[in-house]
Amino acid sequence: MRYLLVLGLIGVLSGCSSNEELKPFTSDGCSSFPNGTRAQNSLWLSCCEQHDLAYWQGGTYQQRLEADNELKACVAGVGEPEIAALMLAGVRVGGSPFWPTEFRWGYGWPYLKPYGELSAAEQAQVKKLLPPRQP
Repeated sequence: MRYLLVLGLIGVLSGCSSNEELKPFTSDGCSSFPNGTRAQNSLWLSCCEQHDLAYWQGGTYQQRLEADNELKACVAGVGEPEIAALMLAGVRVGGSPFWPTEFRWGYGWPYLKPYGELSAAEQAQVKKLLPPRQP
């Protein structure tokens, strides 16, 4: 039985190769969280969109931690430090690459894309599909 479990795990992990295709970037804003206050309904939306860009491409655990901390700093920077702390807690729990969600770390890649450095081929796909920078 243990042998079958190990073989199954190897099969799942072998499906996480660099031959996978990256889907074009999409953002759902702040993923099941308000994009701003009632008075300013998109106050921190740009923070979430930048965070989504990092989550879309995925990468290492450290890169995810940095993206999450940048989200917190961005939201705090628009004058909402309490909301920023709440959002950080939410993304740390809900953003794992192991959750089968549309907002997980590495969501641009087919599930399951675990933490790890992107290969040169994967980096080329990211570069090709990066949305144009807004002025």
